[in-house]
Amino acid sequence: MAITAVIPVRAGSTRLKDKNISRFAGLNLLTWKIEQLKLVKEIENIVVSSDSDLMLEMAMDKGCQIQKRPPEFCDEITKPFGDVVEWVVSNVTGEHILWATVTSPLTDQTHYAAAIDKYYEVLGEYDSLVSFSVIKHFIWNEDGPVNYSLSSHVSSQNLPAFYQKTCGISIAPRGDMLRWKYDHGTNPYKYIIDKRAAVDIDDIYDLTCARAWLDVEWSY
Repeated sequence: MAITAVIPVRAGSTRLKDKNISRFAGLNLLTWKIEQLKLVKEIENIVVSSDSDLMLEMAMDKGCQIQKRPPEFCDEITKPFGDVVEWVVSNVTGEHILWATVTSPLTDQTHYAAAIDKYYEVLGEYDSLVSFSVIKHFIWNEDGPVNYSLSSHVSSQNLPAFYQKTCGISIAPRGDMLRWKYDHGTNPYKYIIDKRAAVDIDDIYDLTCARAWLDVEWSY
């Protein structure tokens, strides 16, 4: 089952200028992600989708396929995310699509390879695979505590688990992504990743944390 990895990047970023090509590990976030995906033997093609000629040139220099995305599919205003997914996926080939964002730089080749193996194993029982991190914190909404009671306090490790969808990994059949107009379905397999791998870069603080995490040896 051929897997095409799609890396969606764009020129504009409101919270962190040139976020997708921010310096990281001696490279930048885009080229770092490309190098990670190139190490995954299960991936047949890597396609970088962008409105940025600079980013597309970087992708070609790394031997990737490129997709020049029209501006209206990149400004996060003109077109909803579903239309963006539909346009991107309809213009690539491959039986299955791995949606891989550069803003999850610590989701690496080992996570992708293991996630792909799990995806093959569970496809049919689940419609897709998505990376999640587990949250066990004392959570409130406007009405008060959500996952604990003030009258029966417990330690955080004994709280009911909440799951936060990360931006690192989404895998699904290409035809289903087109039908859903989304990068995963309503019944995804929850592929759990650790706190380090779950880092997602939105701003300079996230980027600083990711750079700090990079050199930390992670052990269980």
